[in-house]
Amino acid sequence: MKKIVWATVLLAFSAFADCSYQSDTAKVTWKAFKTYEKIGVGGSFDRVVVTSKSANSIEALLVGSNVKIDTSSINSGNPGRDATLVSSFFKTQNINTITAKILSLKDSKALTEITINNITKTIPLVYTVNEGKVSAKGSIDLGDFTMLPSLQSINKVCFDLHGGKTWQDVEIGFEIPTKSDCK
Repeated sequence: MKKIVWATVLLAFSAFADCSYQSDTAKVTWKAFKTYEKIGVGGSFDRVVVTSKSANSIEALLVGSNVKIDTSSINSGNPGRDATLVSSFFKTQNINTITAKILSLKDSKALTEITINNITKTIPLVYTVNEGKVSAKGSIDLGDFTMLPSLQSINKVCFDLHGGKTWQDVEIGFEIPTKSDCK
C-alpha cells in the first residue's frame, strides 16, 4: 500500500515539474495626450521582440523577461500620424529602440526597467493575470528620459491639431498572452 501511495506522489510531482509557461508574443501599448482638455491618443508597436524563459509559473516567466521595441513600428491606426511620430518625435533624438525588463513582482506591481534615449528608469506597472493573459499599465514622464526636445518637436509640428499643448506624461502598458503545457 505504501508503494502505491509513493508512486502516486512521485507521479503527481513529476507531472507538476513538467508544467511550464511560455510567452509567444507581447503587445506594447501607449497613450499620449494632446490639448488642454488632455485628449488621449493611443496605439501600439507592431515589432516587439520578447525574450523570456520557459518557467513553472507565470511569475517566474515574467521576472527577467526582456522586451525590445522598434520605434519605427508605431501603430496608432492612422498611417499619417504614425509617419509624423517617427519623423518628428522618435527621429528627433535618434530613438530607434525602447527596451524593458521586468525586475520583480510584488503586491500587483511589476517593477520594470525601461530604457529610452540611453536613460534607464525603474517604473512600477500595475499588473493582473487573467485567463492566461498578463496585462500591466503605468505611466512615464518624457522629461525623465530627456525627451523634451522630441516633445517640443511634435508639439511644433502638430501645434494646431494639439491645440498648442502636448503633454509629457505617457501611459504605457503591455499584454502578454501565455501558453501552458500543463495537463
